[in-house]
Amino acid sequence: MNRLPVLMYHGLHDGPGAHGRFDPVYSVRPDDFSRQLDALLDRGYQSILLDALHDGTQLPARPVVISFDDGDVSNLEVAVPVLKARGMVAEFFVTSDFIDQPGMLREADVAELARQGMGVGSHGRSHAFLEDLEPDALREELETSRLRLSRICARPVDSLALPGGRGGRRERDLALALGYRYLLGSAPGPNSAPWDGRWMQRIAVTRHLSDADLLRQVDWTGLAPRLARLRFLALRVPKRLLGNAGYERLRERLL
Repeated sequence: MNRLPVLMYHGLHDGPGAHGRFDPVYSVRPDDFSRQLDALLDRGYQSILLDALHDGTQLPARPVVISFDDGDVSNLEVAVPVLKARGMVAEFFVTSDFIDQPGMLREADVAELARQGMGVGSHGRSHAFLEDLEPDALREELETSRLRLSRICARPVDSLALPGGRGGRRERDLALALGYRYLLGSAPGPNSAPWDGRWMQRIAVTRHLSDADLLRQVDWTGLAPRLARLRFLALRVPKRLLGNAGYERLRERLL
């Protein structure tokens, strides 16, 4: 294996009235999610957990990591049954302060994800953009989330997905020092070994992403993945000019 695609989902909702927190960009329809998984299987991809990269497991010829951010209740209610029906697994990155909030996973739900054989990782304590935090606040954001999730799951939590994809060397170095091993960002692209000590790239699966373009990004062939990377790079300009808070306010107005 010389390439590992990682998919990034959030919630699975038919529309704004669905159980959970609907997002007009990142909420994928459940039927679309099911079809996307079937397309991956038809393409020869097999899902793995991050631990498989180091636990001596023989990796499949075409591995893929499926990940979910934030901790929407649909992760357990919708995603897990669809995954298990196909013999697939996923990594769920939970923002620990979101636990027990309306539309989000409860503590018992997070524990159930682990019991069902899924991966559970941190998405920060409050979903603050890590690069905006002072050193003490950054440490607290990373450490308290990891410890709480480890307690809930009764096993060590050693994976972190960057909230909003914002972070760099400082955040990486502290996360590694605090016991995280797998670090996931949101820049589009495939991944190759070594897996430790750097931000892994992920492919954002959005509500209007076509099946064909999703598969092109997973295979990293054709025009679709290059357009995705160009869009990601283009969005860095307003983020840099407006700052994270200003960019989020603009995004909310546009949506």
